[in-house]
Amino acid sequence: MLGLKLPTDPRWADLAGKSIEEILTDHAYCEQKAASTSISLIQTYPDFEVVVDSLVPIVTEEWGHFKLVLDHLKKRNLKLGRQRKDEYVNQLNKFVQNGGSRAESLVERLLFSALIEARSCERFRLLSKNIGDEELQLFYKNLMVSEAGHYRLFLDLACNLGGKEKVLRRWDEWLEYEAEIMKNISVRGDRMH
Repeated sequence: MLGLKLPTDPRWADLAGKSIEEILTDHAYCEQKAASTSISLIQTYPDFEVVVDSLVPIVTEEWGHFKLVLDHLKKRNLKLGRQRKDEYVNQLNKFVQNGGSRAESLVERLLFSALIEARSCERFRLLSKNIGDEELQLFYKNLMVSEAGHYRLFLDLACNLGGKEKVLRRWDEWLEYEAEIMKNISVRGDRMH
């Protein structure tokens, strides 16, 4: 369904399960960045009304997820740590094509966001099946469904704006590039990506 070319190394879920405070902290910041990214897209492309209308609920939902992650930290007497550099997202950002029309630029940003949501969905599925905490299993199962919806929304918006055939060719390039990142990035249980 997600089209990812390379699955997450199975060791990741085991490591994440041993680093609950760290993975929840990183997850909280991922949700905050997802909300901020949607806000930035709205601010940069206000003339694309369908995009604005589609992203407003995403902002609300992602910020709500941030709050839910904070609640899970507090419930376990854990602290929100400092935000850390996201090597995965920084590597993905290098692949964004700059230039072209505003619509082409927006399509690139939507594909960037779709890929992050797809990988997050895959990671949430792994946590829902492998993390030892039953409450977190259910939490991640519910978030997996939400992230899948976000992934589809971003990809569908891109296809509608840029032409499905052209955008899906570019999407395949994104998937190949992301697989290379996944091959070369270290497996860490304290990072969501």
